[in-house]
Amino acid sequence: MKPATFLTICLSALAAGGGSTASGQMMINGAGATFPYPIYSKWFDEYARVDPSVRFNYQSIGSGGGQKQIMAQTVDFGASDGPMSDDNLSKAPGKILHIPTVAGAVVVTYNLPGNPALKLDSDAVAGIYLGQIKKWNDPKLTALNPGANLADKDIIVVHRSDGSGTTYIFTDYLSKVSPDWKTKVGNNTSVNWPTGIGGKGNEGVSGQVKQTSGAIGYVELIYAIQNKMPYAEVKNATGEFIKATTESVTAAIATAQIPDDFRFSMTNAPGKNAYPIAGATWLLVYEQQKETAKGKKLVEFLKWALAKGEDMAKSLDYAPLPPELRERVLKRVSEIKT
Repeated sequence: MKPATFLTICLSALAAGGGSTASGQMMINGAGATFPYPIYSKWFDEYARVDPSVRFNYQSIGSGGGQKQIMAQTVDFGASDGPMSDDNLSKAPGKILHIPTVAGAVVVTYNLPGNPALKLDSDAVAGIYLGQIKKWNDPKLTALNPGANLADKDIIVVHRSDGSGTTYIFTDYLSKVSPDWKTKVGNNTSVNWPTGIGGKGNEGVSGQVKQTSGAIGYVELIYAIQNKMPYAEVKNATGEFIKATTESVTAAIATAQIPDDFRFSMTNAPGKNAYPIAGATWLLVYEQQKETAKGKKLVEFLKWALAKGEDMAKSLDYAPLPPELRERVLKRVSEIKT
């Protein structure tokens, strides 16, 4: 799965006809987050059966790229796992809406001899990524994992090299649980990492960890599952060690305070069963669509995704939106002007 994967390749038709394919199909273009790529890919494939007149061309380039392209109006929709800042929204040529789609977990994956089951708390995760915990047999790690065979081995930290919503979720969590992290590094789609090596996309980070003994990295849950990589249980805000699952992400989103503009955070959620490094992902669309026909087709797809697509989330290890939030989002989609 390459970052610039095209779900539908109709280059000659695009060159000849702009927004339509040679057979008269309409092409809707999008770009952005790698975090939701697996489910968006499935949605676009399924929707082609619902409405054969539409095809989607989505580039999985990272949330930073998705935000830039929707602001530049070079795509019909962007995709991001971090909400756009007030500053970026003010620079856009029109009002951009945040349409939450699903929620997912960012897991801490690792490559150790025998790959023992690991437990980590917030101090351990922050300490590793601040470069303060350098060895796998550090007393903080062995205390959390009695009986685990943690070798006297250097920790190789892996992080994203591109603008990333996965990074936004991960650093949002670290900024909430570590004052040291908040003041020294902060929260954004791209930060100045205190230590480590970079990988592009969830694909790049999972690849680096898988091929590097002693490595640790953060990726969206499905990338760890697909690559058969272990991932740690993380201690949540109530003191419980929680494994990332659709149920523990659902428990996290259930506690989130969600404002009218749908820009919200759900990291370090207070629920007993909530996985702490979880976040939503958004499609970014203009409230006022430039092209009537394309705008109507995009709205029809968004309504289908919220009504039907959500039911496919769990099979790909994402958490669907709670029913009451889904209703709120559907109402907002209905307000898009075509």
